[in-house]
Amino acid sequence: MAKKEAQKKERYDKRNTLNDLSGREWLLLTKSIWISEKCADDKFAFQHPAPFLINDIRKLVKFFTKKNMTVLDPFCGSGTTLLACARENRKGIGIDLNKNYCQMSRKRLQELELKQNQQVICGDSLKEIPAIKSKIDYCVTSPPYHNILRHSGGGLREVKDKDVRNGARIGVEYYSNDKRDLGNQTQYKDFLRLLKEAMIEVYKKLIEKKYCSIIISDFTVNKKETNASGDVIKIMQEIGFGFEGAIVLVQDNKPLYPFGYPYAYKINHHHQYILNFRKL
Repeated sequence: MAKKEAQKKERYDKRNTLNDLSGREWLLLTKSIWISEKCADDKFAFQHPAPFLINDIRKLVKFFTKKNMTVLDPFCGSGTTLLACARENRKGIGIDLNKNYCQMSRKRLQELELKQNQQVICGDSLKEIPAIKSKIDYCVTSPPYHNILRHSGGGLREVKDKDVRNGARIGVEYYSNDKRDLGNQTQYKDFLRLLKEAMIEVYKKLIEKKYCSIIISDFTVNKKETNASGDVIKIMQEIGFGFEGAIVLVQDNKPLYPFGYPYAYKINHHHQYILNFRKL
């Protein structure tokens, strides 16, 4: 009897045109703090210098789309968004400049037998987004964080027990040598300019009243802490997006490093922001 009552409470509301969630499922995903969740399929992605996790993206995809809708990731990297779309029966389009990462995405999808309805496009988002024939229902992405991977010691931690990044820096490769790459911009203002140009194209392709989520952390520029998340909100509002709130994505498995010890306070970033926007 208790199980039947629970099912009644989680009944889907036919007025819901945004997603396929019950009222309870909807409510739980409106929390302003999420704890990042690992799964076995994440292991492959740690070949990429800055991966994000499948279950985190699955929650976003489930909230902002219905089954069979189209999701775009203009900075696709290792293909996490496409895997999340495949798991949730959405059509994914992933774009990346780096041929190696495009191959990585295709390999991940192939090994997990999830290629159906998932498209990997190798190229410049500024050119490839306008070429997409259909409108998109949702965009979710985590762009390169300026040029931080080009700093000495940039990139992932050494992989130790249980495939977590809890060791010393391993000196991974940065994204590419392409001048169009957001991760290769010497000036922070140029990083923001290129990101804005890409998101303008996303805005044009996105269906009215639909959503876009950008996953980003604050970081240092010229050794100074920068409110990158605030700057991203500003450029998105300039494009015409409405800011709908930030989710703090806690990544508590990261190690602590004494960056400023014993002279000055230097923060250890153990979270990212999921910045949510809506096309007005």
